[in-house]
Amino acid sequence: MISTHIRRVIAAGMVGNVLEWYDFAIYGYFAAQIGRYFFPHEDAVAQLLSAFGVFAIGYLMRPIGGVIVGHIGDSFGRRAALTFSVAAMAIPTFLMGLLPGYQTIGLLAPIGLTLLRIVQGLSVGGEYTSSMVFVVESAPEGRRGLMGALAASGSAVGMLLGSAIGAAFAASMSTAALDAWGWRIPFLLGLVVGIAGYILRRHVLEIGVAKERTRPPIVETLHDHWRVVAGFAGLTVFNAVTFYVGFVYLVSWLQTADGIPPSRSLEINTFSMVVSLPVLIGAGWLSDRIGRKPLMLFASMGGLICALPLFWLLNHPSELLAQLGQLGLVLLIGVYYGGLPAVLVEAAPPTVRCTAVGLGYNLCMGLFGGLSPLAATWLVERTGDEIAPAFLMMASAAVTFVTLFWFRETYRATFGVPFATAGGAVR
Repeated sequence: MISTHIRRVIAAGMVGNVLEWYDFAIYGYFAAQIGRYFFPHEDAVAQLLSAFGVFAIGYLMRPIGGVIVGHIGDSFGRRAALTFSVAAMAIPTFLMGLLPGYQTIGLLAPIGLTLLRIVQGLSVGGEYTSSMVFVVESAPEGRRGLMGALAASGSAVGMLLGSAIGAAFAASMSTAALDAWGWRIPFLLGLVVGIAGYILRRHVLEIGVAKERTRPPIVETLHDHWRVVAGFAGLTVFNAVTFYVGFVYLVSWLQTADGIPPSRSLEINTFSMVVSLPVLIGAGWLSDRIGRKPLMLFASMGGLICALPLFWLLNHPSELLAQLGQLGLVLLIGVYYGGLPAVLVEAAPPTVRCTAVGLGYNLCMGLFGGLSPLAATWLVERTGDEIAPAFLMMASAAVTFVTLFWFRETYRATFGVPFATAGGAVR
């Protein structure tokens, strides 16, 4: 039975991820509308490339955000870091829904959009990894994998929420209304999630407060633990590429490659995200019993072998085949992602845990996650091969599969919280 306190910890850890991925989901889903509204290109592909380019710029800021929020988490505590990050995510999301378009303010429109994405990228860079550290550190013994998976499921819930709201608006509004103003409403609604997250996080116990520190966390991390950071980046490559190709880029891809209507492609994605939740949480639970590495090796090998067959299924006008192809991606991502949070937190040096995890994870997410939709769009346009994104997945799976052998199994390792306030550790 999960105690009230642990439920509060899970909710506080998840809510920022819900907001983060909700925002990035609706940005990806409404990329075509955003491209037309903020960029002056006449060509639809150029507009889409511009929209995903701004998406990538926000992601390239993630490593810097991981360092900033990681510094707060390692120096002033996890609660301080999480409260900061959720506020820095909610405000730009809301403002994006109010930002005038190119026809109204000219070049200030794409510049303003880019600046808001940069602020969000900084916030996102610290949000997920700091909440991951907080939740796993707070887990009872023998449940770190499950708790880490629950923290990670906030991303699936956020993607699901964004997908469901996008599908609802696409189904209930005319295309003209959706293009003109309807796409703004989901961004404005993000403020509600942000306020809820701020309130939840202000009332959790503080952990991770350093009593004495002779060097800044980033200096200690880069000087003493750079190999660990590089390993974390390698572990994240498969997750980054597969997730963003499979759930952000794919919604637009189904429309352009298969001719599936926008409302139906969003419904396909929504159903896949529903299925991903039990897969992700089940993998986290299983990792506490058989270990993290067997599951993650299985999933990364599956990505190497199955990427092409899955995209072959997806590259058909049949909606059923498209759904089956994305469900195959759900299985691979869910099994891998379920064990990843616990592995990263367990392998990180305790005194710089937020910084090391944030830097390694976000270096990869910034370079490969944010660039994946852009790279996939360019690759299809350049080669004329609709299933070319599968090769991105295969390359990422190979890198992660090799990297996994550098890490030892940690699911039975002794684990502790480095620092705590006078109120005691969260356990």
